Amino acid sequence: MACNGLGEYKSKEYPTFVSWKAACDKLPSNRSLLGKAVGPKLPTSLPKFEPVAEALKAAFDLFNNGTMNSEGNWVGKKPSDAEFFNSQRAYFLRPPIPFQPFAQKLTVPTGSEIVFHGDFHGDIHSFITMLDSLNKSGVMDGFRLVKPNAYMVFLGDYTDRGNFGIEVLYTMLRLKLANPENVFMARGNHEDIQMIASYGFLAECQKKYARQFDPGLIARLYDFFPVVIYVGSGDSFIQCNHGGMEPGYLPGRLLDAEPPIAFQLLGGMKGGEFLVKHPKLMDVADPAMKSYIKANVRDYIPLAPMQPVINGFMWNDFTVFSEEPGLSYMSGRGFVYGKSGTRIVLEASAGSKAKVRGVFRAHQHSSAVNPMMRRLVAGKGVFRHWHESDSLAKANFSTASLHANCKLEHQVNRKLKDGFVWTFCVAPDSYYGVGNSYRFDTYGILMTADKFKDWNLRVINQTVAILKNLPIGK
Repeated sequence: MACNGLGEYKSKEYPTFVSWKAACDKLPSNRSLLGKAVGPKLPTSLPKFEPVAEALKAAFDLFNNGTMNSEGNWVGKKPSDAEFFNSQRAYFLRPPIPFQPFAQKLTVPTGSEIVFHGDFHGDIHSFITMLDSLNKSGVMDGFRLVKPNAYMVFLGDYTDRGNFGIEVLYTMLRLKLANPENVFMARGNHEDIQMIASYGFLAECQKKYARQFDPGLIARLYDFFPVVIYVGSGDSFIQCNHGGMEPGYLPGRLLDAEPPIAFQLLGGMKGGEFLVKHPKLMDVADPAMKSYIKANVRDYIPLAPMQPVINGFMWNDFTVFSEEPGLSYMSGRGFVYGKSGTRIVLEASAGSKAKVRGVFRAHQHSSAVNPMMRRLVAGKGVFRHWHESDSLAKANFSTASLHANCKLEHQVNRKLKDGFVWTFCVAPDSYYGVGNSYRFDTYGILMTADKFKDWNLRVINQTVAILKNLPIGK
């Protein structure tokens, strides 16, 4: 391994994408391991933790010496070198440092192409299939983006609930190190030491590496992932995050910042202040939930991703149908924003000129068939909430009926509309794919234009090779 002060990285184990792909192609599918006793060891393309540790340290070096640690790129106070940028310290270690979630802005030139992908949850085969496709189409050469004005934004939940989370995370690091200013990872609700201890990633790494494994290095990496990324061109921006709306933080000053890549600490969350200044949000809230909402959408200082309350960018959801309330709450999930409530927060998120037009996100998946998963599968992996021809009465329509009677988008090219929310589906080599009987992976390519009405989302579906010959429910 070699890296310089700006994070340039070379792997001696896998110097090229071709060599890394060949190693990952030898791994079994997650589906073939479901329900089986895999023993004390798990198959892996990284039999030693050392290459992962080297890539992690190169990434920390990049964060410390690159764009993120330039004071001119921070709106308001830049976080401390001795705390935020010191990878040896953490909010979950003693002595603790403050938990400091942050937002990022990415302004791209007109005509840029931004690749988006939702949850991987340890599905390395879908990730490799996607990168191979982008290599074949000329967007990439190996791990490098070579098409002019090409970018990647990943929408969180890279590990847990799959056996190849370390391979997914290592691939992310290779992409970031090869494209420091063009690849960005949002922080999902599973990018949290508490979640990875409960949902499989720490257990995966312990089986693969035993005492070689350093969980603190992994968990510390997550603190350098923004909880929300505002991707824009001209005066139009899209809120890109894992979960949902978070009225405790408004990005107006960040959107107005001059640098094309800029950052801002969320600081003290101002949810209670938002409710006072924007009473219409309570007007559209579920009447049965109003007292709960008033008590829990409040001002607070974040201590951890779920303390003292959950971070909405990482956790919250959206209603499926337009006739549902503008704001409600679902136990075990978080706040659920409807069409009217989402519009209120989006309008309040504007800068002096910039507008936040809508949301790209992931997160809202189930291993069981439900109205949301039906629409994600019918929409070929990307679903627009509150479709004009859809309704609660059609909640359990089949895929064919959703196409015929709801005119649900399932075409390749899709236009964006003000106030939209698009959810990207989870990768298929998982229990989500088993439970909902799909084998295709999905990524989207957003093409910006001079006018927002001309922006286009191209939806790419691919059958993952290792799943081709499996029965549809496996």
